[in-house]
Amino acid sequence: MAQSITFLGAAQTVTGSKHLLELNGHKVMVDCGLFQGGKELKQRNWQPFPIPPSEIECIVLTHAHNDHIGYLPRLVKSGFRGPIYATSATIGLCKISLPDSGRLQEEDARYHGKHGTSEHADPQPLYTEADAYEVLKLLKPVHYWEWTKLPGGAQFRYMPAGHILGSAFAEIYFENGERILMSGDLGRFNTPLIKDPTMVEFAEYLVLESTYGDRLHDKSDPKEQILKVLQRAVADRSCVLIPSFAIGRTQEVLWYLRELFDEGRLPRIPIYVDSPMANATILLYVQETDEMDAEMKVDLREGRSPFAPDFVHTVRDKGMSKQLNNMHGPMVVIAGSGMVNGGRIVHHLVHRIEDPSTIVLFTGYQAAGTTGRQLIDGADHIRLLGQELNVRAQIERLDSLSAHADYAEILTWLRGFKQAPKTTFLVHGEPPAQEALKSLIVSELGWKVEIPAQGDHFDL
Repeated sequence: MAQSITFLGAAQTVTGSKHLLELNGHKVMVDCGLFQGGKELKQRNWQPFPIPPSEIECIVLTHAHNDHIGYLPRLVKSGFRGPIYATSATIGLCKISLPDSGRLQEEDARYHGKHGTSEHADPQPLYTEADAYEVLKLLKPVHYWEWTKLPGGAQFRYMPAGHILGSAFAEIYFENGERILMSGDLGRFNTPLIKDPTMVEFAEYLVLESTYGDRLHDKSDPKEQILKVLQRAVADRSCVLIPSFAIGRTQEVLWYLRELFDEGRLPRIPIYVDSPMANATILLYVQETDEMDAEMKVDLREGRSPFAPDFVHTVRDKGMSKQLNNMHGPMVVIAGSGMVNGGRIVHHLVHRIEDPSTIVLFTGYQAAGTTGRQLIDGADHIRLLGQELNVRAQIERLDSLSAHADYAEILTWLRGFKQAPKTTFLVHGEPPAQEALKSLIVSELGWKVEIPAQGDHFDL
């Protein structure tokens, strides 16, 4: 009996989650995400896969963010044909986000080809919308806590991870009775909408995210922070642009806005969600009531939905999206993508980033190399759609709204273990965050911690 793990992504970087388990000669992969960020990372998506995709027998998904699922169409296009296991809500989100990802890549390739803004004479998408639909045929739903067999005598089950709708820890048992817990992304406690992360007591091996391994989230109430920004927007008749992650963050922002309006602390102003994927996700949130925490269930029963059509305007097409650029505030435009590495937010920023009255409100992590990171780091000019633009807009940030646990919350979750894992592997983090979290885990818990590099292999 033999088992091992090879880290093919999210190793000393935040994105591109791909973890290959070899179980008695059988290959199983956990997650299959896109690398996102700077040019070097994006180019990894175009490199040949380290092993023939046809050798992978199945894939286990932890959740539906693009850095965990976004490479699936490329893998299937290259020969993978096995089952892809995921929770029901994750499958629902995959059906929304993967075709959207393919469509956006096709649109970007056409744009760069038309305007000559690519270094390639004939820019091509990494994959197409049609490629994404081929992935959907392979998705297999698995309920939380339900045991499912894997090749090589292994089996696994999902536990709620509290990160986004459908997110899960994957607890994988080997044939020898030992287990590896794949955390995916670890959520936070006491947040609106979805259930808290499951506390875990035992695992021989742990693969743990470390995105905020060197930081504590702002403890400010996100609702109060949003209130201050919106009060300024109302007074100055500003447009608030929110580059928002379509899955999770958009819905949380709407939750807080609804509360502020219902409490009479803000006047009703127009709110537009300009993201086909976010709009489809909103419908899924209403359907997947088993995922909801108690507070959200009560609000839905009592008609206080943050997703009601009398509260938020959903932008259905490009024509309506373009019209928003000619409208005056006060107004809120929530558009993907959250790191400003594509999507309709880019076009809105092109039109408004040089307007001093515009407020750009970031609501989550901005990976190194992204336009979002440049803006929060204080860049005075940026390049979008081939144009050099001066940054005159007001840049604001809500760290307290992150869906990732910070280092204190990670340690709280780890202290639930009654026995130390043999090895804890830190992934999904930039090196400073990983080194800081490793130091904390070693000093406070006394655990053995590894920080794998891209391609590193470990016997388990």
